[in-house]
Amino acid sequence: MRLLIAITILLLPLNMAFAADQIMPALTVTSNDDGSQTYSVTLQILALMTALTFIPAALIMMTSFTRIIIVLAIVRQALGLPTTPSNQTIIGLSLFLTIFIMMPVFERINETALQPYINEQLALQDAALAATKPLKQFMLGQTRNDDLALFVRMSGSDGLESRDNVPLQVLIPAFVTSELKTAFQIGFLLFIPFLIIDLVVASVLMSMGMMMLSPMIISLPFKIMLFVLVDGWNLIIGTLATSFYVQ
Repeated sequence: MRLLIAITILLLPLNMAFAADQIMPALTVTSNDDGSQTYSVTLQILALMTALTFIPAALIMMTSFTRIIIVLAIVRQALGLPTTPSNQTIIGLSLFLTIFIMMPVFERINETALQPYINEQLALQDAALAATKPLKQFMLGQTRNDDLALFVRMSGSDGLESRDNVPLQVLIPAFVTSELKTAFQIGFLLFIPFLIIDLVVASVLMSMGMMMLSPMIISLPFKIMLFVLVDGWNLIIGTLATSFYVQ
């Protein structure tokens, strides 16, 4: 027994030295001959997990989601149904409609960035850069020149040669501003027919001396009937889907 303990103690430094030789650093950055750097898998996974936290913000601010959900919310308010459809229904419809509209962009990202990165044809930095190009092309197609010029001037980037050279940090706020403006314009046009019904019903009630009766109660069935007769959901969703310029 003592001999076994002695042998174990003697071999322990050798085992520790062998283990130290086998352990590789988890966080490494390797410089290549062309000046670029290659990060270890651990660092790449850390960067990917960090980027996942920005997916909700990117989904709202860099896709068609903003315009869709604002228009649907305005339509719900114009109908006089502030809680119907529910928020979950509006968000779910906006999400799947966004996926439908953005599918060509997502397919180009998969072809030019994700698949080459999975097949180890592109480094993580190059794949991230390639993934932003289809998104930039989509956002540039929806952004007004006035909004883009405003943020370019505010950022001090007046020397840009073309719209394609606009940095992402300048393009995103310009895109969101344009989306908000477009959403409110569409919502205004959708609100007018329902507003006319409210005015007509209110005028009829006042002429009949029924001022104590709320016009909203009387006009609500007429607005729902009008919306159903013209197939409102089909028209609104079709208009929203075709209002985006996707190459």
